Amino acid sequence: MFKPFTFENENYLIHPFRPEDLNRFVEITKDVFCILSDDHTLKFVPNKRLSTLEEAELFLKTMLINAHAERNYLHFITDKKLCKVVGIIDLISPEVAQEHYQIDHYPFFIEFYLSSFASGCYLMTSLLPPIIDEILAQGIPSIGAVVNRNNIAAKRVLEKAQFTYKEPFDLVQDFYEIAVG
Repeated sequence: MFKPFTFENENYLIHPFRPEDLNRFVEITKDVFCILSDDHTLKFVPNKRLSTLEEAELFLKTMLINAHAERNYLHFITDKKLCKVVGIIDLISPEVAQEHYQIDHYPFFIEFYLSSFASGCYLMTSLLPPIIDEILAQGIPSIGAVVNRNNIAAKRVLEKAQFTYKEPFDLVQDFYEIAVG
């Protein structure tokens, strides 16, 4: 069983939804909406677009329920100085992956999204390796990621976090994976 984690460095805090976040639910909803409605952020994943604040609120509530049902685990990347969510990391269980994909094996899958103003700052390049270490240290044997072939930045982030290209996933995306040992 995966346990959500907290990780921080000088500038950022990676965390699941915490009890104290209830007091900031409206602000977090707005931050998530900004991320998942941003053209730059969603250039390669337009199907993740949120159109209204109400959709963002429903998205967050669904993610909270999914975490308790052990379906997927949403973590926020919070800028400590701005006290603002600037990114999202979602760890998707093999069971959920199996509901959506037909592949040979089903690892946990990771997805990440950054606000456009946080892109290009090597944020995920520095944060993803310790996050992956934390996940694998919990006994998760492997983590997969699906990335659009044209998303050079995301492919580089995955490669720097020791993910390796495995195979084409579909017509426009590739499958990357990292495994213990």
